Amino acid sequence: MTLHLIKLCVGCDSVKELKDWIAEKQREKKKRRQPLDHVHTTRMVPKRADELLAGGSLYWVIRGEVACRQKLLDVRPFVDKDGVGRCRLVMTPKLILTEPRPCRAFQGWRYLDAKEAPRDLDRAAPGAKMMPETLRRELRELGLL
Repeated sequence: MTLHLIKLCVGCDSVKELKDWIAEKQREKKKRRQPLDHVHTTRMVPKRADELLAGGSLYWVIRGEVACRQKLLDVRPFVDKDGVGRCRLVMTPKLILTEPRPCRAFQGWRYLDAKEAPRDLDRAAPGAKMMPETLRRELRELGLL
């Protein structure tokens, strides 16, 4: 059974900002001739990694709503230089827009069952991904998207 993660995208105000940040990190890695793995480091290691890697994604909450997702490719536990256990979540660098859904703030990440995950925006509202993000937010707040 597929399982997903959901996490706040702290310090990011828009999907475009997240996309630009990912692109910049990819350029830096390419310049340094480092592997182009797109990684997010987190403190806790998911115990249900097998379910996450069976087609799961990391859903990003931006400014109080689920806005996009990235497909999970690997879960890599490690111990940092201070002896603290951590985890690298390896994802595709491509962001997939999702139907906007309000989400309260929380710490860390949470599991998200596939049946509770927002649909991809292309399926929920064909053509909506071409709209500016601010317009999509306004339409969602009005209950029209």
